Amino acid sequence: MTGWIDTHCHLDAPEFDADRDEVLARARAARVGMMVLPAVDAAGFDCVRSLALRHDLAYALGIHPLYVGAAGEDDLAQLALALGERADDPRLVAVGEIGIDLFVPGLDVARQERFYLRQLQLARAAGLPVILHVRRSADALLKGLRQVPVTGGIAHAFNGSMAQAMAFIERGFALGFGGAMTFERALQIRRLAAELPAEALVLETDSPDIPPQWLYRTAQQRAQGQTSRNEPGELPRIAATMAALRGWTDEDTARITRANACRVLPRLAALAIGSSS
Repeated sequence: MTGWIDTHCHLDAPEFDADRDEVLARARAARVGMMVLPAVDAAGFDCVRSLALRHDLAYALGIHPLYVGAAGEDDLAQLALALGERADDPRLVAVGEIGIDLFVPGLDVARQERFYLRQLQLARAAGLPVILHVRRSADALLKGLRQVPVTGGIAHAFNGSMAQAMAFIERGFALGFGGAMTFERALQIRRLAAELPAEALVLETDSPDIPPQWLYRTAQQRAQGQTSRNEPGELPRIAATMAALRGWTDEDTARITRANACRVLPRLAALAIGSSS
């Protein structure tokens, strides 16, 4: 069977420090042969690159909107420098995770927008696609893309309207679906997964975040010490939800989402050859 691609996995997160090798082994046993590791801040640039090199994975460099409050012009300069120095690195597949978050209260929206536009400019100059953080911010992100067009990419953890989805697709983006899709009450996400054009869909875990339904813990359970860490080895079971919604086989789902990921992140295609079995 065709191997799976997890297009969004924070393998560098501290939640994996104790057993990262075991997490990777479980992923490989589940035929998740390729993962994209997006950075969230400048301090993590070297870590995601090192993990990608060590484990034959891919990575992206960017400053996450939840981290821009602690970032400055020197961080943007560091991103520009890293993109220049690693321009020929085949494992560098995108600029990300970047975007705007209008869900978390108290954030400086104007600052987020400035960092977003600047990082779009850097991606455009580098000829790289982008991995977008989209949380109640689809229209704001689309406005930025109209101002600074890029070569496409992935709208990660998409949960907008059908019209917004089509606007991203028209700009060369695929939409990322993960653990949230497994909840029966996630009606909008499941509708999008079922009805969007097949070429618009990619799979992701956002590990260690966005756990699927079978890993979810209530606030009371979490207070009691129960954990709900997501990991890339869960991807095939998450994909089974998409297969059921689309009327696809598991093989269909792996083949289609893999091809989509390689199309919107073109450098991924060469890397993924060795992870296809």
